[in-house]
Amino acid sequence: MDISGCRRFFAEPRHPRHRLYEALRAYFLEGRPPKEVAPAFGYSVGYFHILCHHFRRDPDPTFFVSPRSGPRSQPKKSAARDLLVRLRKQNYSVYEISQALKERHCPLSPTAVREVLKEEGFAALPRRLDEERPDYPRPTIEPVADVREFSLAPRNFSTRCGGLFLFVPDLVRLGLGRLAATMGLPGSQLIPAEHALRACLALKLWSLERKSHVMALVADQGLALFAGLNAIPKKS
Repeated sequence: MDISGCRRFFAEPRHPRHRLYEALRAYFLEGRPPKEVAPAFGYSVGYFHILCHHFRRDPDPTFFVSPRSGPRSQPKKSAARDLLVRLRKQNYSVYEISQALKERHCPLSPTAVREVLKEEGFAALPRRLDEERPDYPRPTIEPVADVREFSLAPRNFSTRCGGLFLFVPDLVRLGLGRLAATMGLPGSQLIPAEHALRACLALKLWSLERKSHVMALVADQGLALFAGLNAIPKKS
């Protein structure tokens, strides 16, 4: 570059990191106000204040450093590609291929398997019935929460939520049934208001942050017993 080009390099920075450096230098070293610096370097005043805030808290600020590009190759996919294609030709599903690769110590997620199959030109398999799928552990089908199916017949079971029953004396003292009726809480024939309130209270007492997290405990008979139901309501 000639001398004019060198001057333009500093006066008109084009690289984002260079522009950031010059803007911060103008503010911190030259003492120019943000209302003047921000538009001069293509920033809004609010965003420039954020840049200054981050800079002041950065223990090791660096400039003119280009980010590293990611890997051009995908070794895991390349190593498993031949086996993956061979398994698909045997009509293995994406999830079955992922499990088979895991057992052969070259794991790939179902998403990665799907990407490789798409690259190789394979279409998705038609949906199969449950009896047509390989025999492997599947989610259990738990009963619908229904107070009419609730029973206090003697039985033995294990529960992860035994600590909830320490609150039973407090529930008796509070009179949740009367409380639910007074507040007009919603209920149904399957899950009356008192039982719905007790089910929600059980989740809070057991530190479950969201109702959707109950799915890990829908088979727990102790949780259902605390709510006075045959099964704890599912997230749906």
